[in-house]
Amino acid sequence: MKSNLITRSGHDKLVAELQHLWHEERPEITKKVNWAASLGDRSENADYQYNKQILRKIDRRVRYLGKRLEELKIIDFSPEQEGKIYFGAWVEIENEEGDQKTLRIVGVDEIYDHHPQHISIDSPMARALLGKQVNDEVEVLTPLGKKQWYINQIRYEMPENSAN
Repeated sequence: MKSNLITRSGHDKLVAELQHLWHEERPEITKKVNWAASLGDRSENADYQYNKQILRKIDRRVRYLGKRLEELKIIDFSPEQEGKIYFGAWVEIENEEGDQKTLRIVGVDEIYDHHPQHISIDSPMARALLGKQVNDEVEVLTPLGKKQWYINQIRYEMPENSAN
């Protein structure tokens, strides 16, 4: 089961995607479908069939986003989080070999853009990191066995309107 948590920036991206699909892409494709349909026989009309297929994909995504946005809970930064790892944190970790990674713990819906530094709150790494502090050590079970990571830094993105 996936969690229903999302960062404010992740939520804003999904809303922007929904608006773009509904107000820009869908009307454009609908015009193409109508134009292609006006040409006559639809069964052999590649333009009609192709654009109809795109329209179905857009409609599926619009329905999904509409439902999903209602289910999601936006988690904003709170000053009480400072110093510990919680949802939305950027975390710099290092292993015994000196390999460093910077990761951000986000909701599963924010992984869709395949940002290389985003990890799902539901992932084993995120679960191991939650509640930890700088200089803590975490052990994560991976397909290659247990791995040790040390926490070097924790930071949070502040909402733009609270930077005053």
